[in-house]
Amino acid sequence: MRDEGRGARGEGIAVRDAPAWTCDRVRFRYPGTSDDVLSDIDIAVPAGACTAVIGPNGSGKSTLLRLLLGLAAPNVGEVRFAGTRAGDWDREAMAREVGVVPQGEEGAFPLTVREMVAMGRYPYLGRWRAEGRDDRRAIAAAMRRCDVSGLSRRPVSTLSGGERQRARLARALAQEPGTLALDEPTVALDIRHEMAIFELLRTLADAGTTVLLVTHNLNLAARYADRLVLLDGGRVAAAGTAGEVLTRERIEDVYGWPVRVVPFDDARGTVPQIVPLGGEACQEMSSGHPIARSAALSNTNDDNDP
Repeated sequence: MRDEGRGARGEGIAVRDAPAWTCDRVRFRYPGTSDDVLSDIDIAVPAGACTAVIGPNGSGKSTLLRLLLGLAAPNVGEVRFAGTRAGDWDREAMAREVGVVPQGEEGAFPLTVREMVAMGRYPYLGRWRAEGRDDRRAIAAAMRRCDVSGLSRRPVSTLSGGERQRARLARALAQEPGTLALDEPTVALDIRHEMAIFELLRTLADAGTTVLLVTHNLNLAARYADRLVLLDGGRVAAAGTAGEVLTRERIEDVYGWPVRVVPFDDARGTVPQIVPLGGEACQEMSSGHPIARSAALSNTNDDNDP
């Protein structure tokens, strides 16, 4: 059932007044480089809602997430989480507040899936305290929600990429955080598990969890997120509802590829969906992006082949 406090996706939403994160005129560059990776970032991530950060490869999405988590500091401007500068948060305190799902990580020790998920309780247990009943309940519930209960005794090293990603999400859920930050949470997942994860994130947001995710899936972001932040070349190209952000002109300009935007009706309302075009549309695209232009030339060359 849709929350009556929310409008259809793309029509505007009702969210909590105080933002979870804010970025105020943020600029960031990596040490030893001369170019900004992020420039003039001014955004507010609303609490109790789902926000998706989208954009082409290299647009600064993962870097922005690192700044929001206090893992890197801006060269200019200020990043705040819950009203406090992100870099000032104690790491254990931040871990109790925010469950993080990275895009990838290398395990330092051999672990079973159950042991990996149990690491989500570390902010509460520390190194030496044994699991209690509430810890075991949280771990079991997280594994069930991410469909990894059947993998409980499997070494993490034997998992597929998709299975490992679901285990990472289960670890974050085991923390029972008020906020989730996810970097490409559905990478390598099949359609069933990808949809299940987005459904789960939507359910959590509807129940009051703040969800912030980086994703390349524009269509699922449009269907499940309350707000989108579109990055292009380290700058905010647009921010707002799916209907406000995902216009044909903007997507073609940012991604350099011809598209069609079509309306899609689901249980949550009508949202725009992006259909990438091919063939003659590449040659007709007027934006002049190198990617589309090279594709058009390739198609022309193919036509001339004997």
